[in-house]
Amino acid sequence: MGKLIKYFTKFEIGLWLSSVTFILLSFFMFDRENYLTLVASLVGITSLIFCAKGNPFGQLMMVAFSAVYGVISFGFAYYGEMLTYLGMTLPMAAISLVTWLKNPYKKNRAEVEIRRINKKDILALVILTPIVTLVFYFILRWLGNANLLPSTLSVTTSFMAAFLSFRRSPYFALAYALNDIVLIVLWILAALKDFSYFSVIICFLVFLVNDLYSFINWRRMQKRQKAK
Repeated sequence: MGKLIKYFTKFEIGLWLSSVTFILLSFFMFDRENYLTLVASLVGITSLIFCAKGNPFGQLMMVAFSAVYGVISFGFAYYGEMLTYLGMTLPMAAISLVTWLKNPYKKNRAEVEIRRINKKDILALVILTPIVTLVFYFILRWLGNANLLPSTLSVTTSFMAAFLSFRRSPYFALAYALNDIVLIVLWILAALKDFSYFSVIICFLVFLVNDLYSFINWRRMQKRQKAK
C-alpha cells in the first residue's frame, strides 16, 4: 500500500477515491441489487487510474472489466455492447497488455513508451473503422439490438479507442471519452425503463472524467519522455 500511495500523485489518489465514492453512493441509492454492476464499475475505475499512468496492469484490469460488462449488457439486450466488449475490447485489451509490456519506457515496466501515430496508423483507422461499424450495424439489427443507432456508434468509438490503445497513442483516452458519452446516452435510455440502471450512468460519468484526465496525463508523459 505504501508503494501504491507513493506511485500515484495526491490528485490521482483523490480522483480514484472520489470516483469510488460516487459509484458506491449511486449504487446504494438507485440499485442495491445488481452487485455485478458494482463490481464492474469498481474494476473499471481502477483500470482507468492505472491506464492513466501508462501502467500495463490497467490493461489487465480492462480485460476483467470487459468480461463483466459484457454479461451486464446481455442482461439488458444490449447485444452490441456485449459483442463489442467480449469480441473486440477484451481481446484488444489483451493484445494491448502484451504490447505495453513489450514496450516499457527505459525498462520501467510500470510505464509504457508512448509513440506518435503515423500515416499508416491513420490510414488503417480510416479504412477499418467504417468497415467495423457497418458489419456490427447489420449484426445488431439482425439480433434485434435495443437502441440500434447509439449502440452502433458505441462500437465505432470502442474500436477507435482499442486501436489507439494498442498503438500506444494518447488519443486512445479521447476515444474512450467519446465512448463514455455514447454509453451515458445508452444507459439513460435503459434507465427510463428500469431506474436501477441509473447507477450505470453515474459510473460512465465518472469514467468520462477519468478518461479526460488520462489524455492530459499521457500528453504530459509524452512531453517528458520526448524531452529525455
